[in-house]
Amino acid sequence: MILDADLVSIQEVRTALFQAQEAQKKLAAYSQEQIDAIVASMSRAGIEAAERLAAMAVEETGFGNVADKKVKNLFAARDVYNALREQKTVGIIGKDEAKQVWKVAHPVGIIAGIVPSTNPTSTAMFKAMIAVKAGNAIVISPHPSAARCTLEATQVMAQAAEQAGAPPGLIHCIRNPTLQATQELMKHKLTDLILATGGTQMVKAAYSSGKPAYGVGPGNVPVFIHPSADLTAAARRIVQSKTFDYGTICASEQALVVEESVKREWVNALKREGAYFLDEREKEKVSAVIAVNGSLNAKMVGRSAPSIAQMAGIAVPPETRVLIGEETSVGKAYPFSIEKLAPVLAMYTVPDTQSGFARCRQLLELGGLGHTAGIHAADQQVIEAYGKEMPASRIAVNTGTTFGGIGATTAIFPSLTLGCGALGNNITSDNIGPEHLFNIKRVAFGVREMPQTPQEEGSVSAGQEPVQEAVLQALSGMNITINREEIKNIIQSVLAEMRG
Repeated sequence: MILDADLVSIQEVRTALFQAQEAQKKLAAYSQEQIDAIVASMSRAGIEAAERLAAMAVEETGFGNVADKKVKNLFAARDVYNALREQKTVGIIGKDEAKQVWKVAHPVGIIAGIVPSTNPTSTAMFKAMIAVKAGNAIVISPHPSAARCTLEATQVMAQAAEQAGAPPGLIHCIRNPTLQATQELMKHKLTDLILATGGTQMVKAAYSSGKPAYGVGPGNVPVFIHPSADLTAAARRIVQSKTFDYGTICASEQALVVEESVKREWVNALKREGAYFLDEREKEKVSAVIAVNGSLNAKMVGRSAPSIAQMAGIAVPPETRVLIGEETSVGKAYPFSIEKLAPVLAMYTVPDTQSGFARCRQLLELGGLGHTAGIHAADQQVIEAYGKEMPASRIAVNTGTTFGGIGATTAIFPSLTLGCGALGNNITSDNIGPEHLFNIKRVAFGVREMPQTPQEEGSVSAGQEPVQEAVLQALSGMNITINREEIKNIIQSVLAEMRG
C-alpha cells in the first residue's frame, strides 16, 4: 500500500501535538528547580554532541564548515544556557512590594519551532531549550534539506530532557517534513505560538496563520567605517565575522561603507586579512552567481570564497577568505547590494559621514529594515548619531555584526532568533529568549480607595436640585428661615415615603 507523503506528514504533526499537549500539562506542575534541572541536562547533551551535529549539518546541507558549526552549536547549548539558567520562569517571578503587584509566569503551551537549513542544529537546540525553560512543549519543523540533522539535534534534546525527568513527548521533530505538514503545525488548534526562523515566505506564512508568532526579517547589514576607527582591528573583526560559517548567519555584514579619506588604508587592512578585491570583469561574473532571476542563488549560500570564485569562473588565491566588489548603486538590479549569505561583500566609498549614514540607511531600506547595522569608530558623538539614525534593532559597535547581533561579543541576550520590530514587520525588536514564551499574569492588590461620588455621599440627585431651590425661595418669601441641608433632608424623607 502506497501512502501519500503529505497525509503521512500531516498525521505525524497531529500525533506530535496531542502528545506534546499531554506532556506540557504535566510540565506545568513542575517547580523552577525541576525545570532548571531539565534544561541543564539539555545543555550538557548539546555540548557533548556539538561536533557530531556540526558534521551532520555540513554533510547534509553543504552549507558552512564543521568548525564554525560546532561553535554555533556550543553557543546555543552553552552560552544561551549560561544566560538563562538563573532566569525565573515558573510561578511568581517578581514582586513589587511598594506597588503591591506580583508577576506570575504562565506558559503559552505548545510552540511550533520553524528551523532553517542554514543553522539547522544550533537553532533546533536553542528553540528547544528556551521553550522548555519557559514551561512549554515544542514541535519542530525542519527544512526538508536539513531534516536528518535537525531531527538528530532534537532527539538529543528530547532524550536529555527525559533523562532529567521531563514528561515523554515534550519535544518533537517532524521526521518527514513537507510544506503541508508545516502549515498544519502552524494552523492547528493545539499550537499556541509560532517561533519562525527561515525565509521571508515562511515567516509571512507564520504571521498569516492566525496564531501569535515571533518571526524574523532579512538582514541586509550595512557597516559604516568612520575615519576615527581602528582600521586594523575593524578589518580583522569584519573578516572574521563575515567568513564565520561562510556567512550563513543573517546578522553578518553585507556592505561596507567607508569615507574617502581613509579608503586606501582601509583597503590595505582588508587585504591583509585575506580579502580579494574584484575588478570590474570579475565583479560582473560574481554578480551573475549571486542572483538568479532576481533572487539570491541558493547554490552559493554558505560556500567558501574560493568555491564561489570557481562558480563564477575566476581565479583567486587559495587563501582568499572573502570576495569584495566595489559598488556605487543600491537596488535589486545590483546583486552586490542585496543580502548575501556567503563570504561576499559590497564596498561603497562616500565623501563624508552624513553621506555614509545615508548609504547605510539605503541598504537597510532595500532589504534589512529593523535587523542589524554596524559601525566602527572611536568618536562617541558619531556612534550616538548612527545609533539614533539607523532603522535597525541592533547596532553593533566595534565588533563583527555576526557575533554582536546574536550576543556572542556584546552583552545583549544571546539568541539565534533576532526580532526586527515593526520596521521589519515583526512583533518585537528583541533577541528572542524564554521571557517571550510565557505570559505574565499580574496579581494586583488594592492600594487606594476610589473617591465617592457626591450622590454616594448623600446629596440629592441632579433632578431634585430645582425642587430644593423652589422650596427655599418659597419659604424665604414667607419669612421662614431654613437652610439647604434641612430642605434636603425633608425632600429625601418625602421621597422615601413615596417609594415605600
